Amino acid sequence: MHHILIIDDDVNINKMLDRVLTKAGYRVSHAYSGTEALLFLSVEKPDLILLDLMLPGLSGEEVLPEIEGVPVIVMSAKVDVKDKVGMLMGGAADYITKPFDIEELLARIAVQLRKSGAAGETGMLTFDDIVLMPGTWQVQVSGREVRLTKTEFAILKLLMENPRQVITKSILLDKISEDTPDCVESSLKVHVSNLRKKLRDVSGRDYIETVWGIGFKMKEK
Repeated sequence: MHHILIIDDDVNINKMLDRVLTKAGYRVSHAYSGTEALLFLSVEKPDLILLDLMLPGLSGEEVLPEIEGVPVIVMSAKVDVKDKVGMLMGGAADYITKPFDIEELLARIAVQLRKSGAAGETGMLTFDDIVLMPGTWQVQVSGREVRLTKTEFAILKLLMENPRQVITKSILLDKISEDTPDCVESSLKVHVSNLRKKLRDVSGRDYIETVWGIGFKMKEK
């Protein structure tokens, strides 16, 4: 089920969109200010964001540059072409003018989710100086190739797809079990340790952080 975050301070619009999107089969979350939106995004990554520009505190224009790796459809009453161009050049995937037709919005959402899904299958992932290419099973650190086992690659890919989240051991095992049936709870720690060492041998730094008793996450500098 795709997850959509609505960033809009209008309670009525939130309720309407929640009803429509839930009926269409989406999971919906809400943020009513720019600050609340960034706090939400620091712990969870939705599949798509609907962003209003007129927000209390941080405006939509200020929030947009802080969003990484998630398609954003801007919803705004601003109809000036310069406003639309500015948002699209600033990183928005699409722009729809309020008031909008619900069927048109649903179609635009479907298009962006289809695009991001295709990119996720072949597009590379980056974290600091790590580059991971799912299509070719290659990993580079500072431009140097690092050879990983299938299990190590699957672990790194999941962590890089959710760089700000702590991935619990149970979720990690569940997500990679189809591709790597050899990875079980008793061996997970060994696989992560080997992955850490291979990355550290190239750059001299640790990229994976252990959150004791919970799981693992990518480590910020």
